[in-house]
Amino acid sequence: MSTLVRLSALTLTDFRNHEQTTLALDGRHVVLSGPNGAGKTNLIEAVSLLSPGRGLRRANLSDMARKGADGFSVFAKLERDGDGYAVGTGTAGVTPTENGARTRRVRINGTNAASADELLDLARILWLTPAMDGLFTGPAADRRRFTDRMVLAIDPGHGRRARDHEKAMRQRNRLLEAPPNAQNDLMLDAIEAQLAALGTAIVIARQELVSLLAALIAETPQGARFPMADLSMAGELEARLADGMAAGDLQAWLETDMRGKRGRDRAAGRTLTGPHRADLVVEHRQKAIAASLCSTGEQKALLIGLLLAHAALTASVSAMTPILLLDEVAAHLDPERRAELFDRVHGIGGQAFMTGTDRNLFDALGDRAQYLRVEDGTVTADG
Repeated sequence: MSTLVRLSALTLTDFRNHEQTTLALDGRHVVLSGPNGAGKTNLIEAVSLLSPGRGLRRANLSDMARKGADGFSVFAKLERDGDGYAVGTGTAGVTPTENGARTRRVRINGTNAASADELLDLARILWLTPAMDGLFTGPAADRRRFTDRMVLAIDPGHGRRARDHEKAMRQRNRLLEAPPNAQNDLMLDAIEAQLAALGTAIVIARQELVSLLAALIAETPQGARFPMADLSMAGELEARLADGMAAGDLQAWLETDMRGKRGRDRAAGRTLTGPHRADLVVEHRQKAIAASLCSTGEQKALLIGLLLAHAALTASVSAMTPILLLDEVAAHLDPERRAELFDRVHGIGGQAFMTGTDRNLFDALGDRAQYLRVEDGTVTADG
């Protein structure tokens, strides 16, 4: 049984175009309608900051503060099966560094969190935005980032592993730029051992996600209006793992390979072997073609189906219902697909925030949602 997680209040101060906006939420899904540029996406971006990372836009913190404001803050009251938590984050009141930048502070029940990763103990927040529509045709880096956020929702330690791997890889690349000597070689040995351990763990975590999603997608009811996706990870490490190489052997192979390929990587100016070279491969199961070759509408439907499967998996594995942020998700769906989307979102059991210019697109939700009108950074009840 998953813990029911919902927001009961949300306050934005000097965030984007919201000078001071407070929402009282009644636990149902939330529909935010209004014209383009009114601040609908800004509201759900604020909710996305109740999770680790840079939010659904991956924006710089300085860009989130309202023009002329000295930082921003986002405050939420979060309910977990009746227990309440006060969660705040932002840059307001944070002392700038020497270069004028600010870090994001997170507070839970009035206490500073050691890191934003502590937010994963309270909630799992997933999102789908129009910017993700090009996921299947864009660069592999976007699909890796998408995959890693999916892993993070079911494996909170994955974020730390990915950050540590990126940091160690930068260190290795800097050492490769320096003239070779015995001291640098010893340092490279240590860094490559760390990279091999972290890289192997990242590859295995991604593969575990793909396997769990495949099993869940296979249970999708016949007649579902969102196509099923076949998923796999492509890359040199991923191929060895798929061929049956044990984790310990993969780690040893990766460490040896990096040590033997220093000359190649030095010439390239970067590390050419590791999980940062992988790609998520997605195929339309019913049509047996790559997602990148599908029509724009089919790609959107595949992406929605994948999000729904991941949300259900997150609820099962994390034992807490996810909060879903769906930006302009209904705009290009026919009425039947919209109705199925709303039914499946509701069936997951959590709370969803949905945006759209036309409230009528959400009629199939009925009284399962709370309707709010957003205009010029202000929010009012909409029926």
